[in-house]
Amino acid sequence: MLRQTWDGATKWLVTDYIIMPDHLHFLAAPFDTGFCFDKWVTYWEREFRKLHNHASWRWQAPPFHRRLRDGEKYTDKWNYLRENPARKGLVQNADDWSYQGKLFDIIWQGK
Repeated sequence: MLRQTWDGATKWLVTDYIIMPDHLHFLAAPFDTGFCFDKWVTYWEREFRKLHNHASWRWQAPPFHRRLRDGEKYTDKWNYLRENPARKGLVQNADDWSYQGKLFDIIWQGK
């Protein structure tokens, strides 16, 4: 349902993501540079809630995010995030964690 929601919320494009038992991490890039990230998050959270329909589940408010400026930082950040399940002892190797993926590829301009 989350992938379905992100597929339809294309003002920003989710690239890599990882879902942990109590939170999620994802990296996203703007497709529409005039559309504010926080408004986009509010939109897809609302759309996901319609599909999910579990009143007890809540999203963190406000969303916590950081801006990455180049491809090198992107790779470093993603490598750190994808190791979360192994650091938490949920799997031996990060590649064994089933709840991760990629929706869209992005191409870094510049560096």
